[in-house]
Amino acid sequence: MITIPNDAKKIAVEDATVDFVMFNNEGTTFYVFDTSRCEPPEPMVNAMAGLRLIDGPDKRLIMINHKMPMGLFNKIGDDFEIQSRTREDGLAEAIFSFKGSVDLNDPRYSAACHG
Repeated sequence: MITIPNDAKKIAVEDATVDFVMFNNEGTTFYVFDTSRCEPPEPMVNAMAGLRLIDGPDKRLIMINHKMPMGLFNKIGDDFEIQSRTREDGLAEAIFSFKGSVDLNDPRYSAACHG
């Protein structure tokens, strides 16, 4: 489990509708967002916006949500490693990491909702 430090820095993420924070831990940059109080399509929109930050093996995206985003997992599972768990507070947590070469400009990674 990754603990988000109190001094994590708030960052602006293009197309995001929730706050994102960033911190470093042992040479890895983590980006974190919480959509646990959001209704669809916000969790997917924010995940797609955040995934554009994961452009190398030294970066991770942590999503906190009210449930596991299985539709998202199915959509991006070929391009990103995904670790998921249910936290002690009952919320779902997913950690996305770079799997290899992915074109983050591919329309699949647009933060726009297409229905």
